[in-house]
Formats: sequence, structure tokens, C-alpha cells
Amino acid sequence: MSDTLDPTRTALLLMDFQNGIVERFGEDGTGILDVAARAIDTARAAGVTIGYVRVALSAADAAAVPATNKIFSGVATSGAMRADDPATAVVDAIAPRAADIVVRKTRVGAFSTTDLDQQLRDRGIDTLVLGGISTSGVVLSTLRDAADRDYRLLVLADLCADGDPEVHRVLLEKVFPRQADVVTSEQLTELLAD
Repeated sequence: MSDTLDPTRTALLLMDFQNGIVERFGEDGTGILDVAARAIDTARAAGVTIGYVRVALSAADAAAVPATNKIFSGVATSGAMRADDPATAVVDAIAPRAADIVVRKTRVGAFSTTDLDQQLRDRGIDTLVLGGISTSGVVLSTLRDAADRDYRLLVLADLCADGDPEVHRVLLEKVFPRQADVVTSEQLTELLAD
């Protein structure tokens, strides 16, 4: 890994930090929000682009989900994750600002159902720093897709959470390092220091 990041070409993506998702993690959810707030402050101070990705379905989105989609067919039929539900809003403690990128997705990964790639390219971004809930969901899907799109990738280990600690560990220690540098938010501060 290079020892620094060019903030003008870097985006910090905060994925699925939504009221209804974060609350499932209880105290761990509160702890990860503290890490997120510090990472956002560090990134903003360095001039890094901040992006938010949230999952939420309109009625039309829900109706378009086929029964073959194991994750989203259940969401669609249950009425969960509706676009107008406060549970799908980004947590107030780390809420987006006007200049930030904000996209609403209708599948697991950040790219397939959004214009995120175009927004990043329009800003000259070629490096992504990823954090999200869950490690085995949005982070894994986004990392794989972003790697195929030739982004330089970093994953903030302390800005990821998963309901399964063992899956979380295996992804961070064995899977993600094949396509990304896995670092901590403290290391991000060092990478942006120059």
C-alpha cells in the first residue's frame, strides 16, 4: 500500500448506516457511530469526498423484486425498508451535508442500482474507503463491484460490523485483503496526514 492518499481523489463511503440497521447492533451500533463520526471529521478536514449509501424501496421498487431474489423478496413482501420510513434514513449523528454524495439503492451493493459510479467519476475519485453494516452484505458486495471497476480500495475494519463475528473476521482477514487494504480509522488519519 502506498503510504498516503490523495484526498482530492478519495471518497469515504458510509454504507447502510440507517436508523433501523444500526439499532440492531445495540451498544456496538453506538460504538461504530462514534468511529464513523471521527472518520468523517478526519476525511472532511483533509478534503475527502464523503458519500452515503442507504437501502430503501419505493412501492415500485418493491413490486419489481422477483421471488428469486433471496434477500430482497422477503424485504419487498414484508413492507420493510420503505423509502419514506424513518428507519431507512441515515442516522442523525452522522447525517450527510449538502455537498456530500447520497444515493438510495434497492439491492445489496452500492453500485448496481445507483448512479454512484458516475458521481464518483465526475468528481475524479479513483480511491474508495469503505465502511458499512454489514460486512458480509453491503461491504462485500460493494468491494467486489468496485474492484471490477478498478477503484483503489481500503476497508476500515473498525467501521464495519456484521451479525456473525466469524464471517466478519474471515472477510476482514482473509477475503478483503485480496482486493483491498484493510486498515483502521486511526491508520486513515495517518494516510491523510500529508
